[in-house]
Amino acid sequence: MHAVGFDVNGGPEVLRQLELPAPAPGPGQVLVRVAYAGVNYGELQHVLGDFGPPSGPRGVDVPGFEVSGVIAALGPGVGGLAVGDPVAAYLPDGGGYAEYAVASAEFVFPLDGISLRDGGGAALVLTTAYGVLTGAARLRAGDTVLIHAAAGGVGSAAAQIARALGAAAVHGTVGSAEKAAYAKRFGYDAIHLRDAFADRLRDLDVVLDPVGGTTRLASLALLAPFGRLAVYGEAAREGDLTLPVLPFWKSNRSLTGYNIADLARRAPRTVRGHALSAFALLASGAIRLDVTAEHPLPEAAAALAAMRAGRTVGKTLLAVDPR
Repeated sequence: MHAVGFDVNGGPEVLRQLELPAPAPGPGQVLVRVAYAGVNYGELQHVLGDFGPPSGPRGVDVPGFEVSGVIAALGPGVGGLAVGDPVAAYLPDGGGYAEYAVASAEFVFPLDGISLRDGGGAALVLTTAYGVLTGAARLRAGDTVLIHAAAGGVGSAAAQIARALGAAAVHGTVGSAEKAAYAKRFGYDAIHLRDAFADRLRDLDVVLDPVGGTTRLASLALLAPFGRLAVYGEAAREGDLTLPVLPFWKSNRSLTGYNIADLARRAPRTVRGHALSAFALLASGAIRLDVTAEHPLPEAAAALAAMRAGRTVGKTLLAVDPR
């Protein structure tokens, strides 16, 4: 099968086209013939080496944490699914930048009323957006929410999900005026440039932060009593913060985290529940996935390079075998 992978860490340029044997599903697994693969910051981290050196067969890793397609085969013990079903799948260990991918049946989701194109960018992004809001941030109806990286795939989905779940106000931050213009289409009350938000906001119930660094530090001071800062990434790559604990107690603030890979290992049913709830919102039309760029599989390096340079908004897909 055709695939894109890497055998040494580095920038997106280390990705190369590969010919690999098609995988076979084991017990509890599903083989998906991939139609679309989502492009995510996590895949850039994988290539850069944040998750360690390549450790796959023959020393080659194939990135890709979410796909859509049709079921090509079922492993022993899999029920409720059939060959030919259109599905989306979350792949905690990667493998999506390929013509075929193996997924745990627990992370395979039927695409009832959802296109393969939308499904290709949903299993990781929508699950993360729903999970960080409801699991980590404990969103409640009437909350005031701030979403950093408001124009990204998770940010644009989280704004819509927060509204659907009853948030009273939703603010966002972005890094440029162009991204601010784009993000406004997702129902934000206001979009702020990232270097100016701290002077304009106060008493936030929820802050979602995939950026880190100085953005994270500035966000802590803006929390209302019992406000929650939910961390789910380090896009700024500024290094970790060292924070004293006493101010959290004295100011009634909370710092929480969401990591879908950790949940997939330790609480897979929770991941599945978050995904099914998010997919239901997508199928109902309460939220939408905005696909802004589509590349053929051999252009995976270019897609990740654009993400690394901060040129992307919304959702980028790789069209592996579009139908």
